[in-house]
Amino acid sequence: MLATGVAVGLLLDAASLRQVEARTLSSEEAVRLSADLQQPGLALVTGNDELAKVARLMRPSVVHIESRYTSPRGGTVEETGSGVIVNLPGADGLYVVTNRHVIKGSTQTSGISIQLDDGRFLNPLQVWQDKATDVAVCKLPDVSAVAARWADSDGLEIGHLVLALGSPFGLSQSVTLGIVSAKGRRSLQLGGTGEMLNQDFIQTDAAINPGNSGGPLVDLHGRVVGINTAIASNSGGNEGIAFSVPSNLARRVAEALVKFGKVPRAYLGVKLDPQFNAETARKFNLDRLRGARVLQVYDKTPAARAALQLDDVIVEFNGIEIQDENHLINLVSLTPIGKQVRLTVLRNGKLTPVNVLLADRTELDGQSALPVEALPSPAMIPTSFLRKPPDV
Repeated sequence: MLATGVAVGLLLDAASLRQVEARTLSSEEAVRLSADLQQPGLALVTGNDELAKVARLMRPSVVHIESRYTSPRGGTVEETGSGVIVNLPGADGLYVVTNRHVIKGSTQTSGISIQLDDGRFLNPLQVWQDKATDVAVCKLPDVSAVAARWADSDGLEIGHLVLALGSPFGLSQSVTLGIVSAKGRRSLQLGGTGEMLNQDFIQTDAAINPGNSGGPLVDLHGRVVGINTAIASNSGGNEGIAFSVPSNLARRVAEALVKFGKVPRAYLGVKLDPQFNAETARKFNLDRLRGARVLQVYDKTPAARAALQLDDVIVEFNGIEIQDENHLINLVSLTPIGKQVRLTVLRNGKLTPVNVLLADRTELDGQSALPVEALPSPAMIPTSFLRKPPDV
């Protein structure tokens, strides 16, 4: 019995030794692996070097922004965020594109400080803001700096690698890596307001935190594909769900702000159904949930002149299939004023073409449908960083 126990013990000890030996890296194997990793052309090493090139290219174009203002109680509030230096067609000089919520508290340009990559501090000469997209533009004084290049955000695909640059928690020139998780995110309730009319966010899992607001989201060619704006978070920090304004939208807004001082927007003149769901879609004999249902047509508007009707379901706008009411609002408001567009509406079970001449949204005086509010949880948090609490 004792002999058997000893034999089993020896066998177990031998097995344990073999396991330890299997987990231990011999000096010869270490030399071989090290040599393998020095070989040129390794995919991971090459990719690593390319990412570093993108970060090095973008660094001079990314700025740190501090905005100071007086709270209603008389205390000084300081918010920090990020921005990106760009050129704008037809406009002289250099501009910084950022988020409106980063600088909106400052009523004077002297309250906005822009720090360049080389450490210089500047005050903008002029500031423009658009609350419907949360985009702002600051004109820089005559200064030598590197402007970033814009990319066509429509060319982004889900799964593409992207880098987020900015100043999370005031830590300037930080870079994080992620992928495009989704496109066309709408109906987000940002910061407890319903001011953002135009929402078409890129969703990414690149780490974005307070202070990243206004910084660029960049593709692997070193081009700006988005402006980092908000995160979905229950904790207030990064949880892998962040949102960026697409570069095509940010660029269009920035160019309009500098050229016109505002962003011209078109409108239809209808109230849309924010509760249009799959069950309602089936009642209208739709094959799936899509389109925007008309609840009301306002008098003396493009929609009235085109004879749109109650319970029309708009399923196409100029050949683009409508996903929901916010998709339609976004498309209409960003279409040039005075352009005639072709709608396809489902009316009495039949698809009917309707031509509409769009007009200036300012004529509407707030009567048009606004984006519906999203569910309150998780919170969509604008990512500027409140460095000091109010009145402290």
